[in-house]
Amino acid sequence: MTTPPTTTTTPRRSWRRIAYGALLAWMVLSFTLGALTKFYWGETFFGPSYAVKFDGWGYPFWFRFVVATGELVGAALLLNPRRRFLGAAMLFTITAGGSLTHLINQDPLGHSVSAPLHMVLAALVAYLADPSLVKQLFSPTAPPRPPSPRGSAGAG
Repeated sequence: MTTPPTTTTTPRRSWRRIAYGALLAWMVLSFTLGALTKFYWGETFFGPSYAVKFDGWGYPFWFRFVVATGELVGAALLLNPRRRFLGAAMLFTITAGGSLTHLINQDPLGHSVSAPLHMVLAALVAYLADPSLVKQLFSPTAPPRPPSPRGSAGAG
């Protein structure tokens, strides 16, 4: 009598994949929505238009388009496993700038919590996307990273 084949995926591992997928979906959705509101000229459900907000923070009104484009590109890169680290790093950089802006302008906590939260989530995604690269970035004595076996240097 034969036994039925068993799966090699443990329930714990599948929950990790589900949680990681949910995190990625949340990041893509929230950054896409945030970028679209920055492109919009009128008031948003987040308050006044981002042209007014950016001016109040000391930036030219058009800088919101730069930030919004970076958010859209970063969110799109999260969808590609081979470019996920780059997307998370871009979003980390953007949210670090946003966090610093809120801190310098002493914005109320309710307006300031999103940027640092998304900064931490972007760092988590970057780590989960490529832990060895993150360790190499923060280890001054780490040897150089070998080329990726996925393809040639010109591919991509």
